This record gives sequence, structure tokens and C-alpha cells, in this order.
Amino acid sequence: MSALPATMTCVEITKPGGPEVLVPTTRAVPQPKAGEILIKVAATAVNRPDLAQRAGAYPPPPGASDLPGLEAAGTVAALGDGVSGWAVGDSICALTPGGSYAEYCTVPAPQCLPVPKGFDMLHAAALPENYFTVWHNLFERGRLEAGEKVLIHGGASGIGTTAIQLAKAFGATVFTTVRTPEKAKAVTALGADRAILYKDNDWAAEVKKLSGGVDVVLDMVAGDYLPKNLGLLKLDGRCVVIAVQGGAAATISAGILMVNRLTLTGSTLRPQSIENKGRMARGLKEKVWPLLESGKIKPILFKTFPLTQAAAAHAELERADHVGKVMMTV
Repeated sequence: MSALPATMTCVEITKPGGPEVLVPTTRAVPQPKAGEILIKVAATAVNRPDLAQRAGAYPPPPGASDLPGLEAAGTVAALGDGVSGWAVGDSICALTPGGSYAEYCTVPAPQCLPVPKGFDMLHAAALPENYFTVWHNLFERGRLEAGEKVLIHGGASGIGTTAIQLAKAFGATVFTTVRTPEKAKAVTALGADRAILYKDNDWAAEVKKLSGGVDVVLDMVAGDYLPKNLGLLKLDGRCVVIAVQGGAAATISAGILMVNRLTLTGSTLRPQSIENKGRMARGLKEKVWPLLESGKIKPILFKTFPLTQAAAAHAELERADHVGKVMMTV
């Protein structure tokens, strides 16, 4: 451990507010506890939950770093007691409980994965948050299978571009909603069978006409989208809510749930147990990492900023013009 520096550069949230409250500072390098790995961070990403945390609406779970940052790629700097299967210097990427807007970050070992063969650190850092989220919600909770139809909202987002590619790779027909014709073109190039413009448009009627109904909906909007999503589901359909960008409250018909035997479920990733995240990591390593290594699917990067410009990176994500991920290098 002696080679580790005593301090590091990181970005903290000085108070709840806009992007300008993100300020670079110096802190002590964290030490890995039992079962944890200390990562020397090479790259991280900006995710919507980071924006919520910055605004004061998404506190870190108990015991997690108060620094933002939910994923990282880099090298193993130190191992906590009881960690096996990794060595100092190994290339690693991880779903972090927070704290990756920094030169060093501690992570529970089960949430770590090897950097896929052929990947640089920047592309590896774009994987964990989106791939854990999509794997858990589309495949574990949504039980999406080959031959089924899926509707993915927000197709141009980091989650959307990941979900489209994974759903196609596993043999589903993909419908997605996007805001602009440019985004429609981009997601169709990624494999979406149909991209529907949602702005000033009855997107639900359009999806119904094109699909005749879908088996699974991945919903990051909720609000008034929720009853429309349920109305698009076929018998035994599943709607999985992963964000509430359109508001958390909705009025839905219990009758449609019963008559069509629908499943309405949802999840957030960050508060889940280390054990649950470890299970997701094992699923990804077995089923998804080979697809990444063969080039069949890939993370889509939109723009990259240095960590010290985290405020500009947040402003970029908030503009919502992106297709794919907004990244930061450390």
C-alpha cells in the first residue's frame, strides 16, 4: 500500500444546485475495507442519478461516499481483506456505490468486472451503470425473450442505446421513442426496428399501429406514459419502470392488469444489495461480455470531458442533445 499517494483530486457537490456546484477539491485517498477493491480511476461517466444527487434529490446510500459517480474503469490499486481473484495492476471496471468522480474510489468486489478484451478504459467506464441496469430490468425483471417485441423509451440515452443493442442481440424486435429525426436515424443504425418521434405526436397510437402490441416496455418516463404503456402490452406483457422523468404519479386501470395478466414492476439500482449486484455482474460476464468482446454490441460515447470540468459535463447531459454517454477522463 505504501506506493499510494496520501491525497487525490476529486469533484464534490458543494451544495444542492445546478452544474456550477460541482467543484474540484483535494481529499485523502480512501482505503478499501474488507471485501472492497481500491480502483485507480482512469475514466468515469455522467448519469442521470448524478444530476439528481447534485440537485439534492438522490442521497447516497448509508456508508457510501458523498462524492458523485456510479461507475468507473481503471486499475486495481489495493485489495481489502478477503478479496480474491484480483491482483494489484489488473484492469477493472465497476458499478460504484458513489465516489468515482475522483482519482481513487473503493468498490465492493462483487460489483467489479474485468475490462472486456479490446476495450480501452474510456469505453470500459461506459459499461457498468447502463449494462447492470438494462440486464437487471430488461432480462431479469422483464424476462425479455427471443421472438418478443419490446418498446424502449428514450432510445438515444445511454440506457436506450444499450437496451436497443442488447434486445436485438438476444433476438427481440425493438420499437423505441426518441425526440428528433436525427436521434431516430442514430438509433435505427444501432438496430432499432422502428423509431417513433414522441414530441407533438401520439406515440402510443403509432407504436400500436406498427407493432400490434408489445411484450415488454422499458419505461424511464412514468407519469402519463404509464397507462399508455400498459395499453400497448399483449397478454402476459411486462412493464418495467426504471425512472420517473415524467413524474412519479399515474392513474392506471387495475382492470387492464387483471384482464391481460400484466406485470407492472420497477427497480432502482443503487440501493440494491451487494449480493444482488454480484449476481447481475455474473450474468453480464457470462452472457454479455462475450458480445462486447466480439464487437456485436458496443457502448456509444457522445462527448468526453476532463474530470475537473464535471460542471460542463453535467450541463451537456442536461441539454439532452446526446446520443449515448457523456464521459469524463481522470
